Amino acid sequence: MDWQNRPRCDEAPAWQALGAHFAAHFTGDQAFDLRRAFAQDPDRAQDFGIEAPHLFADLSRNLIDRQARTLLVQLARECGLAEHRDALLAGEHVNATEDRPALHPLLRWPAGTPLPREHLKESLALSLSGLGEMLSFAERIRLEKRYDDVVHIGIGGSDLGPRLALQALAPHVLPDAPRLHFVANMDGHELAAVLRGLKPERTLFIVASKSFGTAETLRNATSARAWFEAQGGTGLAAHFVALTARPEAAREFGVGRCFAFDDGVGGRTSLWSVIGLPVAVAIGRAGFEALLAGAHAMDRHFAEAPLEANLPVQLGLLDVWYRNFHHFGSRCVVPYHHGLRSLPFYLQQLEMESNGKQVDARGRSLPFDTAPVVWGAVGSNAQHAFFQMLHQGTQVVPVEFIAVREPAHALEGHQPRLLANALAQARALMLGHVAGDAHRHFPGNRPSTFLLLERLDAASFGALIALNEHRVFTSGSLWGLNSFDQWGVELGKRHAGAVEAGLASGRTDGLDAATAGLVRRLR
Repeated sequence: MDWQNRPRCDEAPAWQALGAHFAAHFTGDQAFDLRRAFAQDPDRAQDFGIEAPHLFADLSRNLIDRQARTLLVQLARECGLAEHRDALLAGEHVNATEDRPALHPLLRWPAGTPLPREHLKESLALSLSGLGEMLSFAERIRLEKRYDDVVHIGIGGSDLGPRLALQALAPHVLPDAPRLHFVANMDGHELAAVLRGLKPERTLFIVASKSFGTAETLRNATSARAWFEAQGGTGLAAHFVALTARPEAAREFGVGRCFAFDDGVGGRTSLWSVIGLPVAVAIGRAGFEALLAGAHAMDRHFAEAPLEANLPVQLGLLDVWYRNFHHFGSRCVVPYHHGLRSLPFYLQQLEMESNGKQVDARGRSLPFDTAPVVWGAVGSNAQHAFFQMLHQGTQVVPVEFIAVREPAHALEGHQPRLLANALAQARALMLGHVAGDAHRHFPGNRPSTFLLLERLDAASFGALIALNEHRVFTSGSLWGLNSFDQWGVELGKRHAGAVEAGLASGRTDGLDAATAGLVRRLR
């Protein structure tokens, strides 16, 4: 099948078969019930478990049966998912609206191993040479001990990936690494808080922006440069480096070193590129290479595992099943590990920016819903926040639990209780509780997925992030989307310019009445 002319999910015969199966088995008085499913099928837990690199997934507590799973795999085949996946991994121009490839899986290709296509050497030349230079630079930063503090300035994918990685891998930060700080928000309170107490002569600023034109990043970088000079800093070029696909713009700003990457590296999947500089500074070249290797292992699983046992594919198909047949509007992500506390925020961008669209890749309006709202918080904190709604609320929300067996601390009594809470919440959501008192009644039959990592290290973290990248690609592929553009991000930026001019001048002509009124009040 030609991946460029593959049918959209609603154009495939399996789509209608799924609709009929859902109507017959998931609605009405005899609707599918997890408790009954487990009672009737003692092998369900084993049959719905999937082993993947560095993690295990238990999908058995989801509102799905074997026939629905079979039809979803059939749908994937009819929609040319495998061909589309192979095109992605071969560096073809899967980002059609911007006429470029999505190169992030290829950045993880093992060094010294031939690339899958000869032409990729040219497409990846800038990224791979920049990556090598970046890793060497990161090693020198630690060895030379010139800087006590490194401030990473970015936003969106240039911030969320490195920030999450440093939180997740905090126990693996090398003892000779400088302190790492992150600044993203245009709100000056964040930058002011980071700068407080820093010494300009002992601080390195990393400015991360693919276009080197991102308004928030340039505003923060400009203010950091002004602070550096006002504090008596000298040798600006030695204290500012850039990570960008537009090195000429960065040099005009005054940075000393530029580490470049190609246009085919998207912002929300850029952690694997030079954007990972703060991560490499913290965990070293070997740690960063382990991160890449873990992600590559998941790439190979995505490329080679049968669709029935392919974890990114199965999770993506489950997302389609829930969004378009159960009509669930959101998914809750609850990692039971402090290092993954920002994972829900990272996944919000990865999924909703990729698949939050109402037209397909050919520009046709979609007659079905796409990306759900992704939200969540770290466990066990979340149990004392929104779990009341998950257990007894009027909406059914699939929950994704993520747990890690081995802790990276030696404190007694914490990890068994933490894991017990994660397992108990998944169990309670499914079983519910029958009580005579309506206030103490729990309906149960509420779905969840359980992802289990042996440990949280560079390799397993890389695998977890790559898993979610491919999962989003899978659902986007079936929905017929281009998951690699984000035109909706640009609209607000265009309006911001006109509003900013109004705030500066007081002129409100051209603004709508509501905005004009607020501009006048703010002035």
